[in-house]
Amino acid sequence: MTSQLNVDTIVDKAGSGGTNVKVANTSTYVSNGGGATQNTVQSLAKSFYRYHQSSDNLQNTLNVSSVSDTSAGVFVCTYSNNFQSSDDVTIVSAMHSSTGGRTAQATALTSSNYGGRGFNGTTATDLTYGFASFGDLA
Repeated sequence: MTSQLNVDTIVDKAGSGGTNVKVANTSTYVSNGGGATQNTVQSLAKSFYRYHQSSDNLQNTLNVSSVSDTSAGVFVCTYSNNFQSSDDVTIVSAMHSSTGGRTAQATALTSSNYGGRGFNGTTATDLTYGFASFGDLA
């Protein structure tokens, strides 16, 4: 027999409003239409950030300990918590205020860090990047 718990708000024992909810890796969520389920933990980004390379400014981070600017258009991001393997999926976008053929790519993926490169056409150039990584943490 299955059980169901219906609540509006979950709070800590003291009633202060803070909550620590732990979700097992086997938990699932149900789609809005109810016809599909998916693993909750597998679906979450395990790392993300926004990086302005020209000013070496790191913003809005999750699971990022540092970013090292190694040369024009080239940098390395180090995770705070390693991934299980280098088979994680990293999505990158390049943002720039001017028009043109700006592209970005993630390179040299390992379980503890990965590199990134930005280009204006075929010329390496500092850009503003948005990254998100998905996979299993170690």
